[in-house]
Amino acid sequence: MTYHPKSDFIAVMIERGFMADCTDMQGLDEAMCAGVVPAYIGFDATAKSLHVGSLIQIMMLRWLQKTGHKPITLMGGGTTKVGDPSFRAEERPLLTPDQIEANIAGIKQVFSAYVTYDDSATGALMINNAEWLDELNYLDFLRDIGRHFSVNRMLSFESVKSRLDREQSLSFLEFNYMILQAYDFLELNRRYGCALQMGGSDQWGNIVNGIDLTRRVLDQEIYGLTSPLLTTSDGKKMGKSLSGAVWLNGDMLSPYEFWQFWRNTTDADTGRFLKLYTELPVEECDRLGALEGSEINAAKILLANEVTTLLHGAEAAAAVEATAREVFEKGGVGDDLPTLELTTDDVADGISVVQLIVRSGLAKSGKEAKRLIADNGARIDDAPLTDAGLMLDAAALASPVKLSAGKKRHALVTLSN
Repeated sequence: MTYHPKSDFIAVMIERGFMADCTDMQGLDEAMCAGVVPAYIGFDATAKSLHVGSLIQIMMLRWLQKTGHKPITLMGGGTTKVGDPSFRAEERPLLTPDQIEANIAGIKQVFSAYVTYDDSATGALMINNAEWLDELNYLDFLRDIGRHFSVNRMLSFESVKSRLDREQSLSFLEFNYMILQAYDFLELNRRYGCALQMGGSDQWGNIVNGIDLTRRVLDQEIYGLTSPLLTTSDGKKMGKSLSGAVWLNGDMLSPYEFWQFWRNTTDADTGRFLKLYTELPVEECDRLGALEGSEINAAKILLANEVTTLLHGAEAAAAVEATAREVFEKGGVGDDLPTLELTTDDVADGISVVQLIVRSGLAKSGKEAKRLIADNGARIDDAPLTDAGLMLDAAALASPVKLSAGKKRHALVTLSN
């Protein structure tokens, strides 16, 4: 039976493809019609930036605010000290408190591009779960919270079961993670009236735990909603590219490379990604996604422009599109290409083109760079690069040199005095 939502938020979640599961769709829908619903998504601070894989969650928070509700971005300053074991083959490396703080500072930069933080009824809140987790008394926590958890049930969750089935070690530290995440929901409900937790579908077990705990301890009716775990049409996990993670922070991935990632979307994914990652009307997304041949390239450029505008601003999106056109259509160098800046000391004895390809990020290793050259996939200043032993000196680098890997990935090498 198809559910016909009354609230704007649930309608958007369903028609744009954000909805995987909901613990009580009708109950949540009615709560959203009755007033402002505060809702949260947790983000562990395992790196200095989130990557594209988190963008679906960030867009859910944006739509939540746009449809009249209150987003809460929960930073995992406490839970990052433990590490989420969900669907991982081995334990995460433990970070120091200073590393975690530095990562949170980096992650915070992105959210303000998508949601508005202010004191209004729907103004977003940014909260760190270290506020309550760092202060926990272990014996009190075991007695007050631990007694509500069944180990038998915890062992049945897919994220834990898959690890045990493969006979991979699951430490007691990690086993506690789901209890801490459940406790986050309880605390957010107690402190801020938070009534909804959202996340990827791999978080379903953790979300249900938090709902059960909050019902038992506070006797509150709260909800969970998950989005599908996104893979591209060729089965790859969303958020990875040939050259590594597609970071959201501009200092870790240039706006040009970010734009390129979206421009290189496969035909089959274009319509779906327009619905998830832009605010274009659904009918327009469907129309654009159904285009074929060279026409769909215009839809991909629109996708890249829209997504880059949301994150980096309209000016940056226009600049990188202009650079892309110059690079692709006119064979120019473009102002916004990723740039490797060398000093005269770097090239005092000459520098190999293989090293330049690696250092500019076009290949991960010398071996990969040599294979690129051998396969006729590398170009220097738009001319085929066939000699893997080529050395460049200061004179050769007196003006910027353009390196290319395939047709779509480029970098500039410049020399400063």
